[in-house]
Amino acid sequence: MPAPPIDKLSLVVFSADFAKVHYALMLAGAALAVNTPVTLFFTMGACQALRTVGDDEAAPGAPATGMAGFEELLAAVVALGGRFIVCETGLKAVGLKPQDLRPDVPIDIAGIVTFLADTSREGGMMFI
Repeated sequence: MPAPPIDKLSLVVFSADFAKVHYALMLAGAALAVNTPVTLFFTMGACQALRTVGDDEAAPGAPATGMAGFEELLAAVVALGGRFIVCETGLKAVGLKPQDLRPDVPIDIAGIVTFLADTSREGGMMFI
């Protein structure tokens, strides 16, 4: 008998590698599209993905043709109600402050305890 579907997806987004952050957003968007709540916990190098992009910088595109780009995926996850937590320790580790983060993404600055308290016993957790 197949396992019942998870009731929540919790993603630890750790890597600064764009393809991994992009995939975390793809997973989050897919889960939200099928009405599974999602929390993304950005820490360490991944915090850079949510920093404000300057006028002289381009936002990253999609890693392959035919895929949604970073901005499109991020906007979809925000619109579908994904929760974004940015690790306060991770911010310090990469030299960012809360005011360096994007104003268009509802971000909670918190720690591991907050993230773990947000998870579900019947949920899934992935480390990316």
